[in-house]
Amino acid sequence: MTEQILPAGHPQIRQGKVGVLLINLGTPDGTDYWSMRRYLSEFLSDPRVIEVPQFIWQFILQGPILTFRPSKSGHAYKQVWTEDGSPLRHFTKLQAEKLNARMGGDDLIIDYAMNYGNPSIASKIDELKAQGCTRILTVPLYPQYSATTTASVNDRTFKALMELRWQPALRTAPAFHDDPAYIDALCTSLSDSLSKLDFTPDVLLMSYHGIPKSYFDKGDPYHCHCQKTTRLVREKMGWSEDFIRTTFQSRFGPQEWLQPYTDKTLEALPGEGVKNVAVAAPAFISDCLETLEEIAMQGRDSFIEAGGESFASLPCLNDSAPAIDLLETLVKRELGGWI
Repeated sequence: MTEQILPAGHPQIRQGKVGVLLINLGTPDGTDYWSMRRYLSEFLSDPRVIEVPQFIWQFILQGPILTFRPSKSGHAYKQVWTEDGSPLRHFTKLQAEKLNARMGGDDLIIDYAMNYGNPSIASKIDELKAQGCTRILTVPLYPQYSATTTASVNDRTFKALMELRWQPALRTAPAFHDDPAYIDALCTSLSDSLSKLDFTPDVLLMSYHGIPKSYFDKGDPYHCHCQKTTRLVREKMGWSEDFIRTTFQSRFGPQEWLQPYTDKTLEALPGEGVKNVAVAAPAFISDCLETLEEIAMQGRDSFIEAGGESFASLPCLNDSAPAIDLLETLVKRELGGWI
């Protein structure tokens, strides 16, 4: 970095560094009622997530939903909470630390943030600026693009910059659903996980977080991205369409979401003669409530109760070597010309 030559008495200004911010969805600070209520209020107030006029939605949200849902969600989070808190924040923090150890340095600082909850995007941008970062790359940790996820991260990043008088230069990384580095990491992880099972699955479900079908009808590419990820994995692994199937989980509310639904599929498979199932969740880079409680616990129970015999929920990439290899590839590419 070029040495700064400043006039006598000029205040010291840290600048010239590059920051990278890995950004995941978010997590509550705790499993108690008020922590859950704050988190759900922030999350469900995002107009990218709930596309209902806010003056109508807030009346519903702040009334019946946030009266009862925090306790139910808190109970679910308690099933996966660890000494380090939320698994999602734990793994995202480890990803940032390992990537920083691998490629960070005096002029390149890698950190993480949460779109909802803490640490917030705005607070981490402030921290990177204070450390001298005049250029920042944000990496939304969503392989498949959706307005509900990637666009929301970008919205909140831009909003944070709107509050700054001296803004850093900003780059936002694109979705990577079909990136060879992502497909390689996914296939390596799947192969390793399947090899450790004590049974051979009849079917592997690729369960992606769902979105309302109306969002897809309006042009959201998420459904197409999910289908392409599954197809590329199937082709690379040489699997049949009968073995690896795409489903969608985590629907909320009465409207139709992307189908087929993961829970309904797990309930139906034993009746079709499928007794041994493994489930992977490629939309999630890190294990979280949706993988550890919804799939590994609720999904398992539904499948076994319906007559299934063997069930496995496969881990996400988390902080594994393939995960850090993937992040290094993505970050180096997007930092081209900056480092």
